[in-house]
Amino acid sequence: MIDLARLRAETPGVAHRIHLNNAGAALMPAPVLQAMTGYLQREAEIGGYEAAAEGAAALDGVYDSVARLVNAARDEIALVENATVAWQMAFYSLMESIALRPGARILTARAEYAANYVAFLQVAQRKGITIEVIPDDAAGVLDPTALEAMIDDRVALIAITWVPTNGGLVNPAAAVGRIARAHGIPYLLDACQAVGQMPVDVEAIGCDMLSATGRKFLRGPRGTGFLYVRRDWLRRMQPVVIDHFAAPWTGRGEYTLREDARRFENWENNYAGRLGLGVAVDYALEVGLETIADRCRLLSTRLRDGLATIPGAQLRDLGPHPAAIVSFSLEGRAADTVKAAMAGQGINISTSSPGSTLLDAEARDLPMLVRASPHYYNSEEEIDRLLAALA
Repeated sequence: MIDLARLRAETPGVAHRIHLNNAGAALMPAPVLQAMTGYLQREAEIGGYEAAAEGAAALDGVYDSVARLVNAARDEIALVENATVAWQMAFYSLMESIALRPGARILTARAEYAANYVAFLQVAQRKGITIEVIPDDAAGVLDPTALEAMIDDRVALIAITWVPTNGGLVNPAAAVGRIARAHGIPYLLDACQAVGQMPVDVEAIGCDMLSATGRKFLRGPRGTGFLYVRRDWLRRMQPVVIDHFAAPWTGRGEYTLREDARRFENWENNYAGRLGLGVAVDYALEVGLETIADRCRLLSTRLRDGLATIPGAQLRDLGPHPAAIVSFSLEGRAADTVKAAMAGQGINISTSSPGSTLLDAEARDLPMLVRASPHYYNSEEEIDRLLAALA
């Protein structure tokens, strides 16, 4: 049973707004804020390098926390500036590290995020590879059977988004992993909207690389993220950029890459942010990811059911078991207008442009959508207040 009163007492932001934009950036719990401000205070008092030395044990422990979160080993975790950097380091490093055959293929999902897809396009233009979209099933979910039928020896990578930025979709990440593993194909999973909203187990999923952010459902600070790289792949992947942290300078004409995933990091970073990320991970683990998933499901179902009763409201979600990202439109109302009207009533929601998931938007003829994303610290009353305001 979730202790909602305690969670809300530990979330300062709920006193000021109804925050239903957790798919953008969730409200940080007080322990995260306290850890970061306390660390920054020490930087101001004794110096940045000195504060890092003083807090070395806690900072190093962030690797253990993230590893526990995704059921990985600490040497498989890199801490980076955001999910995009994590994904890019994995993707570009892989593309430079494997031998791409003529006609090499990248297989991806229809609802793939724009930042990922433009990277596919860039590499396709540079290296002459092709990008192919895995068909969806009748419910709009990536179809593993269709994926299996696409496999041949030219497939260089399977890269999908687990929970896209809109549409509520949850793609079958583990089913994709079983196919990728059976055929020895590297598998990159964008878990940006999944981590912190549901349990994540890289062993059960079978992915070789996973990227995630701190600021969304994990409730960490902005400017934080992490990359998981399976140990089997670590030494096969040459980072596309390095510094003397990722690869110590060991001789006049040589350097030695680190053996662990920190070969994808660089020397300078936001230590206060990293500490906040670690506290956010520990907080989520204490609440329990299964508990969080159940609560998110309850609140998003309440919102979807309520929207179904509002004349002119059209749900735009996909799949039989959608995530806590509720996408919809209101007849005769532009999405930006709806967002602004809700902000005027102290309710934070967001919008999602067709360009963020262009293939899906074209296939479904989607306009700019309104996006509301509840999280476990939200109350049922807050959902009902949004519904009343929309009505």
